[in-house]
Amino acid sequence: MKKFRMLVWLLVGTMPLFAQQQTDSGEPGKFQVQADRFADLSVLRYEIPGWDNLSLDQKKLVYYLTEAGYSGRDIIYDQNCRYNLTIRHALEHIVANYTGDRTSKDWAAFMTYTKRVWFSNGIHHHYSMDKIQPGFSRDYFRDLMMSSNTWVDPEITEVIFDPNLVPKKVSLDPEKDLLLSSAMNFYDADITQEEAEAFYAQRINKGDKKPVSYGLNSKLVRTENGLKEVLWTENGMYGAAIEQIIYWLGKAVEVAENQDQADALRLLIDYYRTGDLKTWDAYNIAWTEATDGDIDYINSFIEVYNDPLGYRGSYESIVEINDFEASARMKVMADNAQWFEDNSPIMDAHKKKNVVGVSYKVVNVAGESGDASPSTPIGVNLPNANWIRADHGSKSVSLGNIVEAYNSAGGSGLLEEFAYTKEELERAKNYGQLAGKLHTAMHEVIGHASGKINDGVGTPKETLKSYASTLEEGRADLVALYYIYDQKLVDLGLMPSLELGKAEYDGYIRNGMMLQLRRLELGANVEESHMRNRQMIAQWVYEKGRKEKVIEKKVKDGKTYFVINDYDKLHDLFGQLLREIQRIKSEGDYAAGKALVENYGVKVNKDLHKEVLERTAKLTGAPYSGFINPKLIPVFDSNGDISDIRVEYPESFTKQMMDYARRYSFLPEHN
Repeated sequence: MKKFRMLVWLLVGTMPLFAQQQTDSGEPGKFQVQADRFADLSVLRYEIPGWDNLSLDQKKLVYYLTEAGYSGRDIIYDQNCRYNLTIRHALEHIVANYTGDRTSKDWAAFMTYTKRVWFSNGIHHHYSMDKIQPGFSRDYFRDLMMSSNTWVDPEITEVIFDPNLVPKKVSLDPEKDLLLSSAMNFYDADITQEEAEAFYAQRINKGDKKPVSYGLNSKLVRTENGLKEVLWTENGMYGAAIEQIIYWLGKAVEVAENQDQADALRLLIDYYRTGDLKTWDAYNIAWTEATDGDIDYINSFIEVYNDPLGYRGSYESIVEINDFEASARMKVMADNAQWFEDNSPIMDAHKKKNVVGVSYKVVNVAGESGDASPSTPIGVNLPNANWIRADHGSKSVSLGNIVEAYNSAGGSGLLEEFAYTKEELERAKNYGQLAGKLHTAMHEVIGHASGKINDGVGTPKETLKSYASTLEEGRADLVALYYIYDQKLVDLGLMPSLELGKAEYDGYIRNGMMLQLRRLELGANVEESHMRNRQMIAQWVYEKGRKEKVIEKKVKDGKTYFVINDYDKLHDLFGQLLREIQRIKSEGDYAAGKALVENYGVKVNKDLHKEVLERTAKLTGAPYSGFINPKLIPVFDSNGDISDIRVEYPESFTKQMMDYARRYSFLPEHN
């Protein structure tokens, strides 16, 4: 629950896919960010700044860590839905072997569907959680299979085309059984929410001050003797992929930058072999405290967004290279973490008396996989275990080259369409990018690191259940929102003036009240935790400040705008909501948490939603963006040893996905 994603509306047209020496405008010698555009998605490229400045061992370390990450790529597909690997393999076999007409509208629709499955790591939209509907017929699909010598069970065809089968990857509807109504593959299909919660209620000791992350690395299955966890280990479920992950992590140990880094990697290998959750905790402590060196990584089963009960971690990998100059500029925030905690508007009883070991770096990504790719976060804060964070600290990173790629991809006219005044528009243009970076940094460094849970309350997944992720992301956002309009940040040299804070407030309210609705089909509720969080915050402060017109709804030329009239009072409202959400988390107040999310974060005004869709339909960008990864290619000398590793930037999304299918398909279709 410590991941911050950037969702942008990009200007991406239909264009040929040139080599990396071509810019978006065709200027020779410049890097081309834009790679592909289909459905509601844009695919971009990112560079790896400073690659040639790394030593050979550092390049090897990055290469081995990225290979470890890609080796687990199949896992996220199977975790997201039990049909995903079968369907992906069939689609890839057709792409590789179809000899018919590849210029028809049907083929274009088939390729769009295939690329959407690749982008979402399965047949459900990566953000809305709804099943992706094919834009071609069953008959055409049968023709494709026959023409490419592809075969799937008829059940699979039904899964693809019947909208009523596995309709939602993750359901958070409190009126339904959260497991039976979700397609994610963390539980046997017939296990109910009540059964799973009872299973863990018998095992969890709420008084344990150092609880392991129950269920993080296993599937819950039904046996003749009752429910049982099947571990994801070298000799267990996903073993063929995990064996490859272990191999490459072992190679990374050989070229580790220092002893602490090597020791942490060995613990991660041991965890993959044994599945022991105490080893996972030991690894997280070692990883958190290994702060020296230029190279770092995230690898394993980590974030629990895709489990509606919040137990099981999705597989992901990010390999990072430190950006020293940018990290030095932002180190001041981590150094002042205790000041931010002491001056927070939350109750004193909920404040940490000693904020430990918050490290913050700006990094450049060298490769991503699993739940982090192609849709990537722009910031990450780990580990997730509250007691480890309290006792040993945490690592926060902003993904600098990812943010830079977003910023280089171009605008869309979205800001001009939804900004109410020229002043608001100019403020966004002058401060918007820096405001976004600063918000991300504060969300990760002081947001997720703040506050504490009362003794004996239990972890948020136990107390707040399906609302835990939304409330945690809301809490971290509110910390950032509260302090981004504080003179302290100007005094620390982190921003030039409070005008930047105003720009962030403008953008946050625009997005939370209106803009993010463009990502939903008309009539849909908000399901995804980050979207719920943003709407919850925006709607709450709008409602609470309605009498004083802190935020005012205005209509001009038939278009709706939400305009901030009093930034000081809005700042205070953000503080009040932060105080309440921290209380909810600290005390485990499920009823209050549910009421907050359901009343403000879920329901959508249909008239306003329709207006947003109509106003954005005429714009040319895509609501969602993701990335293809650079390709690291080892160069061998006459003795067969690696003498260098060069970087290539893939020509297209399709080529990278088909290359990954050939090189990293280690798992059977049924696991």
